[in-house]
Order: sequence, then structure tokens, then C-alpha cells
Amino acid sequence: MLEGLGLDTTAEAVYRLMLEDHRRGVAELARLSGLDEDAVRQALDRLADLRLLRISDDGPHGGLEAIDPNVSLHGLLRRRQEELLRNQWELERCQAAISTVLAEYSDLHYGGGHPDAERLIGLGAIKSRIAELAATAATECLTFNPGGAQSAASLAASKPLDQAVITRGVAMRTVYLDSMRNDPVTAHYAEWLTTLGGQVRTVPSLPLRMLVVDRSVALVPVDPDNTRRGAVQVSGPGVITALVALFEHIWAAATPCGTVHERDDQGLTRQESELLRLLADGLTDAAACKRLGLSLRTVRRMMADLMERLDARSRFEAGAKADRRGWL
Repeated sequence: MLEGLGLDTTAEAVYRLMLEDHRRGVAELARLSGLDEDAVRQALDRLADLRLLRISDDGPHGGLEAIDPNVSLHGLLRRRQEELLRNQWELERCQAAISTVLAEYSDLHYGGGHPDAERLIGLGAIKSRIAELAATAATECLTFNPGGAQSAASLAASKPLDQAVITRGVAMRTVYLDSMRNDPVTAHYAEWLTTLGGQVRTVPSLPLRMLVVDRSVALVPVDPDNTRRGAVQVSGPGVITALVALFEHIWAAATPCGTVHERDDQGLTRQESELLRLLADGLTDAAACKRLGLSLRTVRRMMADLMERLDARSRFEAGAKADRRGWL
């Protein structure tokens, strides 16, 4: 059970016996564990190296006793976490070095010519490229995250990557949908990002999923309405400039995470106002719920409430009355 902390099954068995009674000698530990005495001594040495045992003034087995596990195991876990973090840093340095070598190789063998766009097929390829871009990010990561609530598994997978990027001093700005505020898991993750140093804002709807790194490269979906078709990595200056401008425009209108939304002068929430705009643009209920990150039932309930407030019997009448009232 404790292999991840550096204890093999032999050392763990001896450790558990030591926790039960630290006065047990090598011979008794061997008898109870079914190990020979040499194996027990090696296990004791290993436990001492891991700071799970300490020298005691009493005891027949070399003056060792088990340290309170509330202290020793948590200390061992902390040291293991620090080791993993150092390994992660080293991995990122290696990835950066590999990217540099590949760039030099490309310059040498292909005359410095780089395509402005590269298509990525499959979720695995996209995740791998996101990890590569995050590892080499130097100044800034800009992200649109449509889709509403995120799954716990997806957020757990993103956490180490986001933490490594922010800890490295890279500025991270992320835009979610307003609907994520109703999901405790996603809202908690957004709060965690903010506490770590990232900036998180929300808007009623987003045009597409997007990642822009260092204002030099971006990932966007091949089809914003069907992200399963894959993604495209773009690096052309003109395209990047347009994507950054789009991000800044939406960011300026977005609400910081944690801010309470107020209704506008017409008594509309931001989601209600955006729903009316989307439907006026010709989107179906199904398409609107996808853009808002809400369920179809919620969108239809919102629309029914709006029609009641407008005293409208049809969608067309609701649109006309909303326009006359200045809701659109």
C-alpha cells in the first residue's frame, strides 16, 4: 500500500509491527513477519533512512522505535511530493531542450520553413500537444473553455499542468461560461486557479474552444460545433493577432470569478440576454444550450419564462416584443 512512498512490502510489514509495539526485537519481528533476521535488519535500516524510525533510549532491537505516523508519514509524503515536483521541473526542462533541438534541426534541414498550420487528429494528439505547449510557455497562456461544467476527471488531469505553468511564472487567463458557476466542482477548480495566481472570468457564451500561448501559437478546433473532428495548431502572425484581439475583446466584457451577477436595467440576467440574442440570430434551442453550457431543459424553461414576461404566445412574437422593449 505504501510502495509509492518508497516502502516495499517487507519494510511495510516490519513498520506495522513496530507501530504495534516498538519494544519488539529483531528475532521477534522475524518470527511475526515470517522473514529472516537479515531481511528484518535491512527493513529497519530502510525505515530509518526514510525517517520513520528514530533512536530510542530503551528497546532491545538496536535502540529504534517508530515515530508517530501522524508526523512521519505526512513528512514522508511531503518529501515525496517535493521529489515529484523536482522531477516534473526536470521533465519540462528536457521538453524545452527537445523543442530547441527540433527547431534547430528544422532550420538546418528545411531552410527555416515552418508551416503556419498543422492539423491534429484524435484526443490523444491534442492532449499531447497541449502538454508540449504548456511546458514551453514562457510568458502567457490565454484560454477559452466553453462547454459549461467540466468533469472531475478532466479537471484532475489538468491540475498538475496548470500548476506547473503558473508556478513557473507564466501568466494564465481563462474564460469559462457563466453556467460553470452552478457546478461546485468546476467553480472550486476556478477558485483554486485564482488562489494559485491565475485569472478566471466568465461570460454567457463563447464562440469556440481556444488556447493561445505566448501570442505566437494557438490551438483551435477544426469545427467549433464538433470538437471531435480534431484541432488545428496555427502560428501565422495574422491569425494569432486576430485570435488575441478576440480574446481581449471577450475578456474585457467578462466577469471575474467570484463576482455576483446583477440583472441589467431591463431585469434580465446575462444568460437571458444572451439566449435572446442567440435565438434572434437563428440558433435552435439545442444549439443555444450548447453555446450557453446549459441543458436543453434549462434553456426551454428560461425561454418559457421570458415569453411569459413578454406576454408572448410564440417565439416570433417574443422576438418582436423583446426588440421593441430594447432587450435585443
